[in-house]
Amino acid sequence: MSRQIVFRSFLVLMLASTLAVAQTDAQLRFCLHSDPKTFNPLLAEEDSSETVRYLTGGVLMRLNRMTQDLEPELATSWKISDAGKTITFTLRTGLSFSDGTPFSADDVAFTIQQMMDPSLHSPTGDAFRSGDGKTVSKVLTPDRVSVTFPAAIAGLDKLFDQVAIMSAKSPKKEMAVLGPYDVLEYKAGNYLLLEKNPHYWRQDAAGKQLPYIQTVRLDIQSNRDTEMLRLVRGEIDFINSLDAEYFDKLVQQNPALVHDSGVSLDSEQMWFNQVPTSPLPDYKKAWFRSTNFRRAISEAVNREDLARVVFRGHARPAIGPMSPANKFWFNAKLQAHSFDQKSALARLAQDGFRLQDGVLKDHDGHAVEFSIITNAGNKYRERMATMIQQDLSGIGVKLNVVTLDFPSLIERITRSFDYEACLLGLIGNDLDPNSSQMNVWMSSGENHQWNPNQKAPATAWEAEIDKLMREQATSLDPKKRKAAFDRVQEIAWEQEPFIYLVNRNALSAVSPNARNVHPVVLRPQVYWNIDEISISNEVARNR
Repeated sequence: MSRQIVFRSFLVLMLASTLAVAQTDAQLRFCLHSDPKTFNPLLAEEDSSETVRYLTGGVLMRLNRMTQDLEPELATSWKISDAGKTITFTLRTGLSFSDGTPFSADDVAFTIQQMMDPSLHSPTGDAFRSGDGKTVSKVLTPDRVSVTFPAAIAGLDKLFDQVAIMSAKSPKKEMAVLGPYDVLEYKAGNYLLLEKNPHYWRQDAAGKQLPYIQTVRLDIQSNRDTEMLRLVRGEIDFINSLDAEYFDKLVQQNPALVHDSGVSLDSEQMWFNQVPTSPLPDYKKAWFRSTNFRRAISEAVNREDLARVVFRGHARPAIGPMSPANKFWFNAKLQAHSFDQKSALARLAQDGFRLQDGVLKDHDGHAVEFSIITNAGNKYRERMATMIQQDLSGIGVKLNVVTLDFPSLIERITRSFDYEACLLGLIGNDLDPNSSQMNVWMSSGENHQWNPNQKAPATAWEAEIDKLMREQATSLDPKKRKAAFDRVQEIAWEQEPFIYLVNRNALSAVSPNARNVHPVVLRPQVYWNIDEISISNEVARNR
């Protein structure tokens, strides 16, 4: 073979290699676990639709998931006035939607009008419904717009992190976007393909237009085992959220892939049914209303073991309504309740309970036995329930574990109230208690699970929480809001209507091909800075 032929063959091989690398540069892949239910960002509610909203939607300001600070996006500045009822935005100029339609204050006013239209039933708009009356948007100039709500909204500016601005004029309607990507192709049950928005406004420090990656392919894949296998094979670039079991499997196979970002906002908790009209015997209602009883059950549960055994060490004992991951709002003076069964029995003795032949009995001789319901198929909660069952046997309590399909469970805890105790989790998406905790802690709230929809607070401590929650929701002083919600956390710690068990860690897995990825504890953990992520030229992948 001549030197010329060898040299040409070498060039062909080099060109093929370069083309292959260029193709891997062009696309990022990860999985959605279900089809998105909507492409209208104002109607996004479930995880897949919210993912699409985050990747395509342009917002006025964005919460930096790493620093937890609010940063300007489509708005260069904003000002809250009128005692917290009005917010005025100054907008970037010269921007366009993905189809080239110019962006102006008219689009912000249109988006707010749509979001607050009661006929739309926008989940995004729910956080802004501050009182009776209309929300008024006023276009002041092409780059200035004000929005006035019927009543003050504490933490108002941070709520706009979830509001993707829609075009008032584009014929593409909600499919015209201001975010880094727009929808190129969708095949239900198969994949969703996003392409780089040619009109996206952000640039890097060198003046290069973002995002770096040309297309994002979201494969619809509900099977987590298959998702894991595809990551190991290099067919997808990351898994945004992992269960502890999958995390440890990846640690054994390829430890370089996994990231434990520490404690997340998510919690696991149990509570007792305190609804007065529930079909429970009066003596059990008396148990569940007793602070000593609830505190004793809490002390009899070994949270350290739950975190170590059930979550393989990727969790920590929970303290209260706020996780330590919430840097500003967490009450750092509080500590998780210790595992102390002697103290638990002493508390119970104050209410007339006594341990007799290994069985705990109340002052009327009733053996302490109750059932706890949880959702069938959730192996972590089923394991937690079994371990709690073992712990409570140490103080003479018999716990029966009942697993129900999710619709049946929801029926029990929201309508029939035919249950004694429940074990469930809460996913934390919002930092501010005004958006994440009001419906839980106000006694009239639907998610005030132990005794929801009260016409008046059933206890003095619930009345105090109502007062504090209203104070933090209307005050514009962050220090006063913080002090009020710190006290709410103290009351929750003292009374334990929710027995907080563990806060799970934020676990993820990322291919070494993906660069400038910094997993965090807030959702979305991996792709929160999607426009700054790039794909390495150094490692070819299977496509």
